[in-house]
Order: sequence, then C-alpha cells, then structure tokens
Amino acid sequence: MKLIFGISVFALLMASCVPAKKYNELVDREKLCSEELAQYKSRSLTFEEQAATLEAKVGVLSEVILQLRADTTALGQDYRTMTAKYNQLSEIIETLETNYDKLRLSGARDVAQLQGELEAKRIELREKEERLYALEEELKKKEVALLEREQRVMELEKLMRDQEEAAQLLKNKVALALNSFKDKGLKVEERNGKIYVSLEARLLFASGSISVEPEGKLALIDLAKVLESEKDLEIIVEGHTDTDKMAGNTHPKNNWELSVLRSTSVIAIMLDNSMMDPKQIMAAGRSEFIPVDPNDKAKNRRIEVIISPNLNALYDLINK
Repeated sequence: MKLIFGISVFALLMASCVPAKKYNELVDREKLCSEELAQYKSRSLTFEEQAATLEAKVGVLSEVILQLRADTTALGQDYRTMTAKYNQLSEIIETLETNYDKLRLSGARDVAQLQGELEAKRIELREKEERLYALEEELKKKEVALLEREQRVMELEKLMRDQEEAAQLLKNKVALALNSFKDKGLKVEERNGKIYVSLEARLLFASGSISVEPEGKLALIDLAKVLESEKDLEIIVEGHTDTDKMAGNTHPKNNWELSVLRSTSVIAIMLDNSMMDPKQIMAAGRSEFIPVDPNDKAKNRRIEVIISPNLNALYDLINK
C-alpha cells in the first residue's frame, strides 16, 4: 500500500516537474537493472558453487592418486613375492623329478608317494601361476588407472596455470592502458583469479549524478578497447555508494537506484565505444553495503569492473 501511495505521489510530482517520456524511461531502466541484478546474483552463486566443486574434485583426485600409488606398491611387492615362490617351486619340482627317476625302480609304494607329491606340487604351481597372472593383470589395470588420473590432474593444473597467467597478462595490459588515470582514483588489482578495476566516483560522476564526466568517459573507453578482443571473459560492472542519503524525490531516489544507474551508465559508454559483446557484461548495484573503508566515503563511492575467466574448459575436463 505504501508503494502504491509512493508511486502515486511520485507520478504527481513527475507530472509537474519531469516529462512523462523521461519518467517512463527511468522506470524501464530501473526494472531492467533489477532483472540484471537478479541474474547476476544467480550466476554469482552458481560460479561460487562451481569453484567449490572444482576445488573439492581436485582434492578427491589427489587422494585417489595417493591411494592408487599405495595399491600399486603393494601389488608390486606381491608380484615379486609370488615370482620368488614360483621360482622356488620350479626348483623343487625339478629336484623331485630327478629323484623320481632315481627311485622309480625302488618300489611301487615309493613311486606312488612321489607321484602324489609331484602332482600336488604341480597343482600348487598351477594355482600360483593363475594367482600370479591375476596379480599381473590387476597391476596393469592399476597402473593404467594411475596414469589416467595423473594425466587428468596434470591437465587440470596446466589449465589453471594458463588461466592464472592469462589473468596476470590481462591485468598488466589493463593497468598499462589506464596508467594515466592511476593518480586520479583508478586502481587495478588481481584477487582470487579475478581482475578488479576500481574507479572512484570523483573520476566518473558529479555528486548524485548518473552521467559520466568527460575524463571518466576516456578511462572507460580505454578499458573497453582492451577488453573488446577478450571473448572468454565474464564482466560485472558494480556500482557502490557511500552512506549519505539521496536528497529530494526525483530519480535516483536512493543509493540502490544510484548504484545501479551508475553501473548501467558505465556499461552504455563501454558498449557504445567498442566491439565488446553485450552478452559478456552484467550490471549490478551494491548500494552502500560493501564499503572498502568505513571511514572514507570518497573511496566507497566507486565503480568496480570485475573481470572473471570463463571456467567452462575446466568443468569439461573434470566431467570427462
């Protein structure tokens, strides 16, 4: 009910102060930003779950490899033991056969006894041979499984190293392109495999405004030119505000609206002045709730461009 009353009051105020077309555009724009924020939250949760699953699976693979190595060592020891017993039995049989030939004429009872012993040893030898063959086959399977696991882990580790190196190279490339703005409230850093480009509001916006200033526009265009050739990235543009409340009843009415609308203003400039794919980029407003320094409002008023690698190749490799 309060929302309906507020909208009615706002409509009356806007009817007297702002053209209906501009008001409708702002309403549509706020709706779009809300939908994009919902998508971002969903994708963010999915990304974090996938990253956690990735780390857990790598850990499980490492434990399996350790177990396979232990099993392979044990099977190797069994194989060597069985080989020694096999050789020992072969020597015994050879001795028995020699004795049999010597005693064959000494009596039927002795011959029958020796034949029984010989047959028993032959049966034991066949059983040992079968067991030895089974151990050899199991050992081969374990070795193949171990090699396959190690190969997958090596591929995963290489892919992760490649992505880390690519992220570092991109960070350096972005930092170089924006070097002239580093003393004007712009900072580039890499955290947890992501690149964060932070632009303080004083570089981009006048107080309470959602229109990007000329100097800030130049920085955004330089950044967009670097990113337009990177097709395997996911980019989130986050708006952040301080705790000061908005004055008046016109748009933006509060810090949520201000953070979202500033984010979309930044995205519009980046897309309009580059060949960036709109499907790679999302807008988000975080209002005043994620400050970088609770005691420094100027630092908290900022735009953060968060650049993440596409992890589809890693997930495909894990799910083989």
